[in-house]
Amino acid sequence: MTKAFFGAIADDFTGATDLAAMLARAGVPVTLRIGVPEDGAALSPFEVIALKIRTVPPEDAVAEARAALRWLRARGVSRVFWKYCSTFDSTARGNIGPVADALMSDMGVDRTVHCPAFPENGRRVFMGKLFVGEDMLSESPMKDHPLTPMRDSDLQRLLAPQVQRPTGLVAFPTLRAGADAVRDALARASGHVVLDAIETADLTTIALAVQDMALICGGSAIAQPLPALWQAAGAMAGTEATPLPKPGPGRLVLSGSCSAMTRAQVGAYLERGVGYRLDPLELAEHGPDGARTWLKAQPAEADKIIFATAEPKAVAAAQERLGVARAGALVEDALALLGRDAQALGIGQIVVAGGETSGAVTRALDVDSLRIGPEIAPGVPWCFTPDGLAIALKSGNFGSESFFADAFEMLDEEGVVPAQ
Repeated sequence: MTKAFFGAIADDFTGATDLAAMLARAGVPVTLRIGVPEDGAALSPFEVIALKIRTVPPEDAVAEARAALRWLRARGVSRVFWKYCSTFDSTARGNIGPVADALMSDMGVDRTVHCPAFPENGRRVFMGKLFVGEDMLSESPMKDHPLTPMRDSDLQRLLAPQVQRPTGLVAFPTLRAGADAVRDALARASGHVVLDAIETADLTTIALAVQDMALICGGSAIAQPLPALWQAAGAMAGTEATPLPKPGPGRLVLSGSCSAMTRAQVGAYLERGVGYRLDPLELAEHGPDGARTWLKAQPAEADKIIFATAEPKAVAAAQERLGVARAGALVEDALALLGRDAQALGIGQIVVAGGETSGAVTRALDVDSLRIGPEIAPGVPWCFTPDGLAIALKSGNFGSESFFADAFEMLDEEGVVPAQ
């Protein structure tokens, strides 16, 4: 059996593509799996398994992550990465800590590191506190997230009630003393160790210190330096590029995210195209037929968007009437159905905004693996199905206001889809 070298388990679909994009920057072939693959799946040296476990009950998240780990280890993976959001999205029960604890137990390791920092996207950790741009996490728009409101910025304090092992911190002064100092500090630690990181260069220092660890936990950015370090150390064989498929015509944005940045992106895209707004209350009463009819009436090449993106007050009002779970499920199910409609209409380029929405849409499209292409914005690549559908899965807060237009314009440019 062909072996893989690196295996990642991601807690949602946009996070999985984010991580895959960071690895692809290093020039290594990356395959993104939607769910735990079938036994006969052909392997890449770098395997990323996308699960939809960020907001499920912790015991369910642990069970799915353990199944993914078994699949990876059976295929020779010697380095495992537990990928969660750079804004540490979780609740008091999990699921970041419980999954990390379970992976540690199954792998027989007594320590792991947590590094959600992504300086290129404004996520920084200083003295164990997570910042989003200039704001602490607890003062950022994440404090009003409809599913995982983040009201604390201290990563050790967030982890402690979720895990059975001790927590620790390698703080900024040690980090700036260099990789050897970080490595020595980790050798003295046990359990879950949070790492400060402020600049992109800090991630290289950390990568040098943790490259031999069997399990790393965090956001995607810490993974970017690792492939080059492993190749330089002779830990993995060389890799060979293969061409990416050419995407088909036709474009559509499906947006379920209600983050501040996605709201701005939806507004910007509506200025150049046409849109249809999904209202959870209307979906509960009438279903998605109006949106389906609207989509069929639009030209394939038109700039068009179907969105449930709304202001926090509107989201809260719908959740109060319908319940949080039902309001979310109505939107996800509608957008998933519209994704299938788009595929049937021959639309070959789809951008999906929001982690939960991305999971629902990719499953509805029966996508089980994706090849990773060029990045539209840091951490958000175009991905390609075996039959040539181009799909971008965007985490809510990622990208600039012009992201949706930028994404499609990228595919319009000659030679923009390189071999990987």
